Amino acid sequence: MHQIKMNLAKTGTRLSVGRSMTFLAFIFLSLQPSFAASGKPSSKIGGVQVGTITYSYRSMPDQTISGILNYSIQSGLSSVELMGGAVEEYAGIPQVKDPEVIKKWRSTVSMAKFKEIRKMFNDKGVKINILKLGDKGWSDPEIDYAFNAAKTLGAIGITMEISEEAAKRMEPFAEKHNLYAIFHNHGQPGDPNFSFDKVLALGSHLRLNLDCGHYFGATGLDPTLIIERLHNRIVSLHLKDKTSPKASDPNKNQVWGQGETPLAKILQLVQKKKYPIECDIELEYTVPEGSDAVKEVAKCFEYCRTALTHKK
Repeated sequence: MHQIKMNLAKTGTRLSVGRSMTFLAFIFLSLQPSFAASGKPSSKIGGVQVGTITYSYRSMPDQTISGILNYSIQSGLSSVELMGGAVEEYAGIPQVKDPEVIKKWRSTVSMAKFKEIRKMFNDKGVKINILKLGDKGWSDPEIDYAFNAAKTLGAIGITMEISEEAAKRMEPFAEKHNLYAIFHNHGQPGDPNFSFDKVLALGSHLRLNLDCGHYFGATGLDPTLIIERLHNRIVSLHLKDKTSPKASDPNKNQVWGQGETPLAKILQLVQKKKYPIECDIELEYTVPEGSDAVKEVAKCFEYCRTALTHKK
């Protein structure tokens, strides 16, 4: 609302009391979550699937799988990249620090609880697109477990931090399970020796989870250029607003619309080109006092909606 007031002041708009109330009612309704006729959330806007990585809700009090699902619904979202911690907790992972105990559990656990999670999400109309689970240092049985869990949840694959070592390790398993090994970047693109192409060349089942904010914050380059070039190897984007590396306060997370990352341009490219790329909100800026992560993710979703429905 503060931003809306600022915009009105800039244009010199004057509203009567009656018109003001109508305008405020419109704004209030526009910020409410969208639900389809079925009563389930719908966050596919103009052909673009908007979702969130559930890491966005890390500051919320209920970190159970049902709590995270409810937060996603309250934000109005129908697709998630699901963090593995809550999944494994629901499935009964031992609460110990002994890596051998954990390894044995992952290597032998039934998929029954994972089937329950899938049904839980399906019943509420939320798709689990990607599972964030696995590591290049895991044993073979553990990596098999991660892919089996993803398949049981209905996900297209598992995601982890990008590296050539991880790509070499994961490609045979991704091929075996006919799923994707999906790699997420932080600031690596800022290193002149880093190359997405080298990673992707290591296997046909390797894909990118391109973090547009980290990419822009590290390089200052327009993410739409690499999205266009590698769109057939990108399955999802992480969206956040950051300052550029040349800003007075460089590479810093910002409230959406206050940074320099071309978020609207990114969304509109995916829409215009009809790329089958999911666009996931990642809440990384500090939650303002009096708000919470659910409300802030909903605001980011509204930003996406506006970009996809009110193009210049």
